[in-house]
Amino acid sequence: MNCAISGEVPEEPVVSTKSGLLFEKRLIERHVSDYGKCPITGEPLTMDDIVPIQTGKVVRPRPVQAASIPGMLGMFQHEWDSLMLSNFALEKQLHTARQELSHALYQHDAACRVIARLKKERDEARSLLAQAERPVPASAAIAVNALALSNGKTAPDDELGPGGKKIRPGISASTFDELTDCNAVLSQQRKRRQIPATLAPVEEIERYTQISSHPLHKTSKPGITSIDIHHNKDIIATGGLDTNAVIFDRSSGQILSTLSGHSKKVTGVKFVARDDLFLSGSADKTVRIWQGSDDGNYNCSHILKDHDAEVQAVTVHATNNYFVTASLDNTWCFYDLSSGLCLTQVDDPSGSEGYTSAAFHPDGLILGTGTTEALVKIWDVKSQTNVARFDGHIGAVTAISFSENGYFLATAAGDGVKLWDLRKLRNFRTFAPYGPDTPTNSVEFDHSGCYLGIAGADIRVYQVANVKSEWNTIKTFPDLSGTGKSTAIKFGPDAKYIAVGSADRNLRIFGLPGDNDNDAMES
Repeated sequence: MNCAISGEVPEEPVVSTKSGLLFEKRLIERHVSDYGKCPITGEPLTMDDIVPIQTGKVVRPRPVQAASIPGMLGMFQHEWDSLMLSNFALEKQLHTARQELSHALYQHDAACRVIARLKKERDEARSLLAQAERPVPASAAIAVNALALSNGKTAPDDELGPGGKKIRPGISASTFDELTDCNAVLSQQRKRRQIPATLAPVEEIERYTQISSHPLHKTSKPGITSIDIHHNKDIIATGGLDTNAVIFDRSSGQILSTLSGHSKKVTGVKFVARDDLFLSGSADKTVRIWQGSDDGNYNCSHILKDHDAEVQAVTVHATNNYFVTASLDNTWCFYDLSSGLCLTQVDDPSGSEGYTSAAFHPDGLILGTGTTEALVKIWDVKSQTNVARFDGHIGAVTAISFSENGYFLATAAGDGVKLWDLRKLRNFRTFAPYGPDTPTNSVEFDHSGCYLGIAGADIRVYQVANVKSEWNTIKTFPDLSGTGKSTAIKFGPDAKYIAVGSADRNLRIFGLPGDNDNDAMES
């Protein structure tokens, strides 16, 4: 007869009158006092239901192991091992319970955040529905839009139309006339254009080497993402991962101004050839217009907040009165430069990919954009319609450049560079200078249209030919940054030098040795 709790022969046996089970008296008394029920059947149980059993005194024989000291040591060792195993099992269960508790708490926190976001979206949807149900006259909406603050912060409530989209005033007839007149003038000039006598010949470019290196950006976040050159002033602008844009005077080797204000990396920089204006786009979804002053500094005059995702490209129209920004939100915006007003915001309902690059055609009525889905889209600026699409790339289109002759378009992506004939809308040549794991980050025609520069794992300069002739490599420069990643390339005036940005913080100038003795050299 064994105890139903311990499984051992009881010293003071008792029996339950309800279940008939045998227990050790001290064990069942403690259980009943704590829980008030039978430990086996779960029925209510009191000490009155417990009846002691009279038995003879039982003398249990001593185990064989306890008959000698080695046996007792072995028995103790066995008990100790059992205790350690039991303790290990308990610790493992505790660790598992803690993990489950931590996971449950994380799920609870995530659920709370999701609920908060859903509530916010619900409230926004209700607000937009209420505005959609309230008729807004188009003239009033345009007037409200024209009163947008000069720093780009617009009044969100009364400028939203049906579907939550911001109402834009559109491109006016006078603006269309200005764009058309500019196109006519530039088209005629291009037909009569001659290659300038001051252009650097092929023989000179073959002798180019690095003549200077300038650490323009912070060491904490090294990396130059974009470059532009003001040809009339021979000053260079760079945008960096350190959230700054830097204006640099090449002739003196000095930094003229460091433009701070963006909260994330600067993805695009662009000079405007009039009024000492400068543009910068950033991953913080904003575009800034900077106004130069007499002391050489630049002050931010407008902050434009019309995109919902990273701004990837900024390009200025040939009139120098308008510019376009392209974003990962699958839209491009056409701005009036003087007021900073977004005249129209164009999206493509046929696709959901974002824009990664953009450039105006030299004549100004065509806009080219590259997308994250390896597409190149050609737009008619006047009608804001997509008139052509070029596919064939692999990976995002990282850069796009029109030749000054107006016939060629160069695009760069993960698989290299493709050249397109805009007259026949076809690809006529492909350069794959690097391996499949090394993208081409930048491509650029020089201002004369005679040279093409490519930046990736190294820097390469090609001589521009026609559709049927071979485009020969003039010079290959190694990437001296040590990162194996050149990110931006620009030709200086008359291709007298080449400016290159890399994944480190240095701007590098390539040209003829001795052409610029004032440049600061850095090893």
